[in-house]
Amino acid sequence: MSRPPLEVADVVRQHGDVFLQRYGHTLSGAQHRALRAIALCRTAALGGHITQCDHCGHEVQAYNSCRHRSCPKCHGAAQATWLAAREREVLETPYVHVIFTLPHDLSSLALQNPRQLYGLLFHTVAQTLQDIAGDPKHLGAEIGGLAVLHTWGQQLHHHPHLHCVLPAGGLAPDGARWVPCRPHFFLPVRVLSRRFRRLYLAGLEQLYGQGQLSWAGRCRARAEPPSWQRFLAALHAKEWVVYAKEPLQDARHVLTYLARSTHRVAISNHRLVALENGQVTFRYKDYQRGHRLRTLTLDAVEFLRRLMLHVPPRGFHRMRHFGFLAHRVRQEKLAQCRALLGQATRPLARGEIMDREAPKVPSGEPGAQCPVCQHGRMQLVQTLYRQRAVWDLAVPTPGLDTS
Repeated sequence: MSRPPLEVADVVRQHGDVFLQRYGHTLSGAQHRALRAIALCRTAALGGHITQCDHCGHEVQAYNSCRHRSCPKCHGAAQATWLAAREREVLETPYVHVIFTLPHDLSSLALQNPRQLYGLLFHTVAQTLQDIAGDPKHLGAEIGGLAVLHTWGQQLHHHPHLHCVLPAGGLAPDGARWVPCRPHFFLPVRVLSRRFRRLYLAGLEQLYGQGQLSWAGRCRARAEPPSWQRFLAALHAKEWVVYAKEPLQDARHVLTYLARSTHRVAISNHRLVALENGQVTFRYKDYQRGHRLRTLTLDAVEFLRRLMLHVPPRGFHRMRHFGFLAHRVRQEKLAQCRALLGQATRPLARGEIMDREAPKVPSGEPGAQCPVCQHGRMQLVQTLYRQRAVWDLAVPTPGLDTS
């Protein structure tokens, strides 16, 4: 994919200082580091190298990536690595996609307590799916799946929701057979919604009782017990949105879909249209009007404010497995599932083995074919070292060279 003419990094470099003057005191350390990483990515500040063709002498200068998970330029490599590791774990059975969304009323509390509320979201969604699937009235089986946290909507508003992708069936309680779901139907969303709401509010009340929630700004008024109980009652009276898509019948499409979801960031560079007069214009998909593509223009500082809402806490895992796909039992359970489904582990073809052993070298990198003469090979001639203290937030961001 070609490099887009406009990048999120351009917005950060041009308007990041103004944004920090206005909102810097409200940002967490993780958000400060994300902002700096996006600005420094593939610049001289992070170092790099120079390669030269051994045939025609053509030179290529390349700077290092920041590898930050919130950077729009860096998730592609992580996605490919994850995909290569997961491609042999897909079962030959339909897969289902279920989405659990937190009510908007919880948004401000989640922004102040992301680790607690997002962690609770993972826990209660996994428990909800396993409880309902294990009920003999519904599926009566042990299930397993992958959950991925997204916190954004198309217009970058705070919209926390969990994407779950899992086989549309499970292991019978005695482990002797595979139990498929009904055709075109996995689990009743109304039942899932009720259980999800009950479990999440119970967990939220426990966090409150243990004093694990922080209160600031608009949330401070909810800290007192009477106000808190009214808040919980209002949440319990709402319908909590759970959406289940019809099972995907072709397992070959599952990994492609998973890869798109697992390493997605709030906005890709290719969605940006313009950066002019202190304003950013970007494309978004209008789901309320037939998924039509539209454009939205925001003040650059407001664009960055919305972008920083979606930086997860440091060390927080946005992707988790549960049930029989949990790490501690995955290999054993997958072997059991394959045996019951009559699916042998597919041996790699010779071409696939060669591709894995010798992956294609990116253009301009040492060992790659020269992009100019198409005959020579690029050789490393100079290493460019990273600037000192580049990640020290107490030190101003260094001058940036992206040439």
